[in-house]
Amino acid sequence: MSQPSTQPFDLCPNYQESTKAKTTIPREQKKRKAEESSTEAASVQHLRPGMVLLKGFVKPEDQIGMVSMCRQLGKGLGGFYRPSLKNGAKLNLWMMSLGKNWDPTARSYGPTRPFDGAQAPTIPDAFKMIAQTANSTASEFPQINPDICIVNYYTNSGKLGLHQDKDESESSLTKGLPFISISIGDTAEFMFGDTRDKDQATKINLESGDILILGGESRLLFHGVSHVKTNTAPSWLKEETGIRPGRINLTFRQY
Repeated sequence: MSQPSTQPFDLCPNYQESTKAKTTIPREQKKRKAEESSTEAASVQHLRPGMVLLKGFVKPEDQIGMVSMCRQLGKGLGGFYRPSLKNGAKLNLWMMSLGKNWDPTARSYGPTRPFDGAQAPTIPDAFKMIAQTANSTASEFPQINPDICIVNYYTNSGKLGLHQDKDESESSLTKGLPFISISIGDTAEFMFGDTRDKDQATKINLESGDILILGGESRLLFHGVSHVKTNTAPSWLKEETGIRPGRINLTFRQY
């Protein structure tokens, strides 16, 4: 099996150009644009027992900060790589594990990546705070102390088939502790259902700033991404960060 590439992957290759462009636009005007592009207050949508969607929950300035931090971490040791499955096929995304490394081949967690020995970077406190605030806002779930954050970057051709997140500890799964999923960038068509049959799956749009939480009865729900919608990221996010076209997904869990 071929080893994943460990060449640094830059999430925001246009960052320098973006920074230069910002100097021509007053800061207050930028701030107004961000505020006008965001929802005034996040809406809480209960999609089914154990599944809650917080629309527009992550503030624009926090989205910008998360992209910047993901870029920084992603270029360093333990940063983004394109993972492979047991059969050698590569996943249609770039991945980085924070807190603990997740090995998609062995479907297990550990402190380091087996293919290069890199240690999983620490989860930034600011990331944890956003996830835990969302956890409290949803109210129907027990509070978690996330020690795992899997960051996936999908290009506009990226997708992920229906699957269950069930590699956490038996205690975590038995208690139905939630996982908390944050979307940033282009809109994704997210699918979910009680089986792996994609024709029977329900589909919803996850937009930049949305947070989806699955726990309790829905903790082992099948879910995936059917496709990413081109040119749907907020203009202010692209302008401020130089982010590549596509979508970042950060999923927080407690092992």
